[in-house]
Amino acid sequence: MACILVKRFDAPDATRAFEKGRFDLVQISGLTLGRASYAPGWKWSDHVGVATGRASCDVEHVGLVVSGQAAVRMDDGEERILAPGDIFEVPPGHDSWVVGEVPYVSIHFIGAERYAK
Repeated sequence: MACILVKRFDAPDATRAFEKGRFDLVQISGLTLGRASYAPGWKWSDHVGVATGRASCDVEHVGLVVSGQAAVRMDDGEERILAPGDIFEVPPGHDSWVVGEVPYVSIHFIGAERYAK
């Protein structure tokens, strides 16, 4: 008999922690979803890129901003600010950082399984 499965990011299947942030992973129905939680001052190139040896993030992200704001700059110079309620698609080849003094939280639907690995 099939049953209802409920999971929460408060009890993730895995967590990738780094300075000023964390990325929680939940696996459900063949999907890997992620929750990014970054403190003010977090920057991908400083807090994730250095540890992975990469100059820019090579993961595609599709997600939803829950709170806070983040800037994204593509390797070609295009730059955008992501704000609460924004549904985003960011291709590989970018840097990102928290804007302002409010922690940034987003849910990732695509790219979570490869991020910050």
